[in-house]
Amino acid sequence: MTQILSKCTELPDISRPRWDQNTFQGRVNYFFSTANCLNLFVSNAKLEKARNIVLEYKQGKYDPNMTVDELWKAKTLYDSAFHPDTGEKMFILGRMSAQVPCNMLITGGMLTFYQKLPHVIFFHWVNQSFNAIVNYTNRSGTHKQDDRTLILSYCGATTGALSCALSFNYMLKKWKNAPPILARLVPFAAIAFANAINIPMMRNKEFTNGIPVEDGEGRTMGFSTVAPGHAIPQVVLSRVGMAVPNMVLGPVILEQLSKTAWYTPGMAAPLQTLLCGFMLAFSTPICCALFPQKSSIQVDKLELSLQDHINKLANPPKVVYYNKGL
Repeated sequence: MTQILSKCTELPDISRPRWDQNTFQGRVNYFFSTANCLNLFVSNAKLEKARNIVLEYKQGKYDPNMTVDELWKAKTLYDSAFHPDTGEKMFILGRMSAQVPCNMLITGGMLTFYQKLPHVIFFHWVNQSFNAIVNYTNRSGTHKQDDRTLILSYCGATTGALSCALSFNYMLKKWKNAPPILARLVPFAAIAFANAINIPMMRNKEFTNGIPVEDGEGRTMGFSTVAPGHAIPQVVLSRVGMAVPNMVLGPVILEQLSKTAWYTPGMAAPLQTLLCGFMLAFSTPICCALFPQKSSIQVDKLELSLQDHINKLANPPKVVYYNKGL
């Protein structure tokens, strides 16, 4: 919409995303905009300008000559670079807009160089280092992790991924006449296993300190230690889902291409990387959209102390919402 804000009969509500987050299509549209890798090239000055526009608009201040489209563009940039709970600018490699380019290079390397031990160790180390950055940057709530937790989470996920990859590689070597495609799928198994370790460990404080739960108007009702038990499995499933197209379909496609007359071994790395990039461009926003970012939970499913607190309020809500993280 190119309508000027001063001429709007009803001002846009930017406290919520532009698209309906109760529908899968709406969530996909939202993540296609915020996970767009072009957002990485936006200067800090433009990000700060977008931040100021959003924060001032929430206070009722805005340029009357600004268009609705300009307002939503500023909100998209704000959502892509600033944490939804803390409002802090996120580290650039931890933003969802960095997922496609970074994972494209890392996954392309993992799927191409999966046979030699030094290559396996190097690429899994790089991958888990990147995952640790993403998991910490996109944690739910306002909790700061101590150095010990960060190191344990990082080491646990890296060790788990390497153990899984090396174990599967060892078993395949012992398996006579094993289909070649199975060796190509080992990195996916390692990634899935590592995500199940890394994300819960990186976010373990949420189970002790809780994450904020809000009513439908955005008012904080308290902190729940039950909500993370719903949020973290959703994030794990989404992360594993992101990897399925490029780490399962990608190797299958490359296996077929390797049988063609024009294929040469030197084409493996660029072809695998390009395949990963193409598939990640779609799987990242689609899998981020599998579950609502602001997920809901019935009040009677929360811990008893928080239930009592909420039920004592005037007009207590029956459902509350929490940011599940990414």
